[in-house]
Amino acid sequence: MALFELKIEIAAAAAGAADEALLERGWGNWSVLEDAIVRRAWLVGIGAEPEVLRAEYLSLAADGAAALGEATLRALADADWRDSYKAHFHAWRFGRLHWVPVWERETFHLPPGDAVLWLDPGLAFGTGNHETTRLCVERLVALSGRMAGTSAGKDGIRVIDAGCGSGILALSAALLGFIAVRGFDNDPEAVRVSRENAALNGLAGRVEFFTADLAGGLAGRTADIVLANIQADVLMRFARELVAAVAPGGTLVLSGILAPENAQVRAAFAAAAPGWPIDSRVMGDWSDVVLTRPLRPAS
Repeated sequence: MALFELKIEIAAAAAGAADEALLERGWGNWSVLEDAIVRRAWLVGIGAEPEVLRAEYLSLAADGAAALGEATLRALADADWRDSYKAHFHAWRFGRLHWVPVWERETFHLPPGDAVLWLDPGLAFGTGNHETTRLCVERLVALSGRMAGTSAGKDGIRVIDAGCGSGILALSAALLGFIAVRGFDNDPEAVRVSRENAALNGLAGRVEFFTADLAGGLAGRTADIVLANIQADVLMRFARELVAAVAPGGTLVLSGILAPENAQVRAAFAAAAPGWPIDSRVMGDWSDVVLTRPLRPAS
């Protein structure tokens, strides 16, 4: 059966809304590709009938995903769709850590003393090129440096990656030296990709990946670092569960938040965690919210 790809460039600021529209519709044949480096985004649909793809796009456009230019339609050769995301995944670094596509393994030069996470995220999974992932990674690297200087070191620090996607955050934590790391996602395919990326980096068994929704994945578990790179409305809906999963003295890192949504998310979590210090940053169109649980309840 012949397959076709319909690709449309959209405004980078509309990528988050397009993601939400796809999530609501449950359209697994569509994805949003983003390149944070050049601040561009595309909607990509795969299907057997071009007219159906065009009709699906018109529905998405009605939700704000308007084209910046002409849509392009092409027939796909066998397995082309599996490789279409590669053009939008580039190597990047923060500090001494590098996140590099596995297909660049033979040509990539790793500076002495640095560490690398090889990634083959698959279509529609996290690559790290998006600001939301970078915000989380930079927080994680900063926390790693801070905790390395404590008496416990990083050996006793527990990390949970809620909504792990391709596993980039959980695997980065393992690469940074954290020992007790868990990641979960409600999509079994995301968990499969995460495990494949763990094996690709010699980290199989270092991170526990499992399938669960947000409530189920956090139930009965606490961690010193809880990472949740999920859209803002979901974060706010599960604010109590996320807050409850943070151990005393621990840190909750939230991302997937559009910059205009930041104040609303901060307010929701300030209400769920009164007295916890809150910080936030903006990167491009996106932002994070970071809360620290006090070691002792406020008197």
